[in-house]
Amino acid sequence: MRILTIIKQVPDSNATIKALPDGSGIDLQGVKLVLDPFDEFGVELGIQLREKRSDVSEVVAVILGPDKAAEALRVALAMGADSGVHINDPKFESQNELFAAQVLAEAIKQDTDGFDLILCGKYNIDLDAGAIGPAVAEFLDLPHVGAVAGLEVSDNGKSFTARRRIEGAEEVVECDLPALLTIEKGMVEPRYPSLPNLMKAKKKPVKVLTSAEILGVGATEAGLVFESLAPPPPKPKCKFVEGEPEEMAKELARLLREEAKVV
Repeated sequence: MRILTIIKQVPDSNATIKALPDGSGIDLQGVKLVLDPFDEFGVELGIQLREKRSDVSEVVAVILGPDKAAEALRVALAMGADSGVHINDPKFESQNELFAAQVLAEAIKQDTDGFDLILCGKYNIDLDAGAIGPAVAEFLDLPHVGAVAGLEVSDNGKSFTARRRIEGAEEVVECDLPALLTIEKGMVEPRYPSLPNLMKAKKKPVKVLTSAEILGVGATEAGLVFESLAPPPPKPKCKFVEGEPEEMAKELARLLREEAKVV
């Protein structure tokens, strides 16, 4: 059994995010970038399956992004992934998840050994869209089970039973492999990549590709273009109404009518 984990490099959740002056994207200058915390769950689950099962031959991590994305891939390798694939392309500074899913799916198709199980986070913390996993599954024509909170793979490695938390309830899904799963937060506890393992990760095999090698098309052919990106408008200052109850009621009514314009 071969397992693939799809990962992404994203801005640290504590970083201050600004849009580029022309609104074409996010200004990442000086912003700390990390392996997406949700994708860490997929990496950890893949490693745990390899540790528990003798039929898991390899855990591969794939990332799509510019040169600096190699840092996040190195973290996944330090956690325990056996090898990596870096689809290195400057255009993936953008947030085009449709194109990203298309490129990832084509790269997976071109792997001659194939994968039995594909894992990724339920969504990424930068866009919070949750589009990559379902879109990759659709491009590959694979079953997709989302927000998995528990997993049992059959002894013969040909099927699995997954538990999903949905609207306060739990759903149990049985499915054949190969399949793609998106992993819920807290299903597993990601291990910390130690400094020695980060150094060892430099020696693990990483295959570097470009989107042109995979697709032979440009970003404009992906069917999705971001026209503008801007921060939300600043929140208005809070006003406090003071005085006697009757005066406060009159002033509140005036503010709602003249300033908030809701009555």
